[in-house]
Amino acid sequence: MVASVEARQRLAPSPYRRKLILEVQKKLQKALDSPIQRVDLLRQLFTDIALEVDSRARARLYGLDENSESYISPESNHVVRPLCFYEVLAEHYAQVPEDGKEVLELFLQLWSQSFASQIFTLLFYQWLFEVPTAESDKYLRYSTAFVEGASNIYWIDLQSNEQRFFSLYHYTLEEVVMKQKPNGKVSNQAQRDLILMMSRFFFFYEPAAQLDKLLAQFPTYHTSLGPSDLFVIELTDQLQRVKVEPVLIKYLECAKVLKDW
Repeated sequence: MVASVEARQRLAPSPYRRKLILEVQKKLQKALDSPIQRVDLLRQLFTDIALEVDSRARARLYGLDENSESYISPESNHVVRPLCFYEVLAEHYAQVPEDGKEVLELFLQLWSQSFASQIFTLLFYQWLFEVPTAESDKYLRYSTAFVEGASNIYWIDLQSNEQRFFSLYHYTLEEVVMKQKPNGKVSNQAQRDLILMMSRFFFFYEPAAQLDKLLAQFPTYHTSLGPSDLFVIELTDQLQRVKVEPVLIKYLECAKVLKDW
């Protein structure tokens, strides 16, 4: 289960997490400085931050003692899914935004590279919508990269029929779309692209019964098409692209909720 922004606790200091933050910056800098190896280095960084965190690393990342009462092992009934490194890193950058300044500058020089938008999205999806910024021109670039990166990431999950990036999707749905968090900082086009993207992957990540909540957040466009029409258009396009049989079956099962429309 993904904790809401309000319920999220402040991260305790962690030398291990600090080392990981520095390692991410080091690898991005190396990718920038190594044109020939750049794609391979970025691909490896993306793979690394998407890895699951084992029990020992979890305790170290959160600055906890494995024997302390606040430590939760993967076998605990409170843990319902694996934790990945990107989730911890995203929390850190949102709570300690100054640690992300140099990393963000590196991304501005790497935007056109494969895997750059995906890595940015995983590391800064909480920062993007929680930390105020006065640099509207950069924010526009960040929000555009986020939509591009998130879409590519969701396709990775879909094609492998896994939900490794469920936290990213659920956070974006609950904390951004449902609460309309952009508050004017994201362009109208980016907001439209965001909600249409969420529509395409909704049945993969969320229960069909929750669809009304998503449709209620659709902005009003200068078109005769309503939210349900736009959702069906996106769903139809998605069904034509899905080639993984179990995923296609899941979509078709969820689509039964549309019969009462």
